Amino acid sequence: MRILTPTLLAVWSAAALAGTEHSVDAETGLTTWQTETAGIQVRLTQISPNQARGFYQARGFSPKAAERYAAECVFMTVVRNVGGTPIQHRLADWRYESAGQPPRAIRSKGQWARLWKQLGVAEAARIAFTWAQFPATQTFAPGDWNQGMTSYSVPRGSTFTLHFAWHAGDKQYSGKLEQVRCADENS
Repeated sequence: MRILTPTLLAVWSAAALAGTEHSVDAETGLTTWQTETAGIQVRLTQISPNQARGFYQARGFSPKAAERYAAECVFMTVVRNVGGTPIQHRLADWRYESAGQPPRAIRSKGQWARLWKQLGVAEAARIAFTWAQFPATQTFAPGDWNQGMTSYSVPRGSTFTLHFAWHAGDKQYSGKLEQVRCADENS
């Protein structure tokens, strides 16, 4: 497990940010937050608790196991390389923080896998879960993108800031999405 170094924290605090934009889908009422900075675009779109429940129950999760995931603040996460050089990301370097809480790491696929095994989730459903999550590490060539789910342990309807980090060549960069709001039960 990689520990955040003071260097990464300094990069976060010194990052030049393009700012967070957000939009609301007129049909679903779900909100998207997006930012683009130093060759990367990061976007989070709310996934409602009902969407999370339905998605995983349709893939073999019991109602109890699906509810465990739906209790999290779940987002569709999209990362794009909008620059001219390859970039590498490690989800283990990303942190989120909500009011009054220290920065926290995003729960890893391995941590979820252990929980699913404890809850007796079938292997086929665990595989479907793993494939639906955002990749733990990836190199993006210029123009590449990928998407997957990420989850955050914050109360429904509350806000948090996501700090994301990536490398291009031998340089480390960071950015953030601010005032990201967790979908509430009525979303």
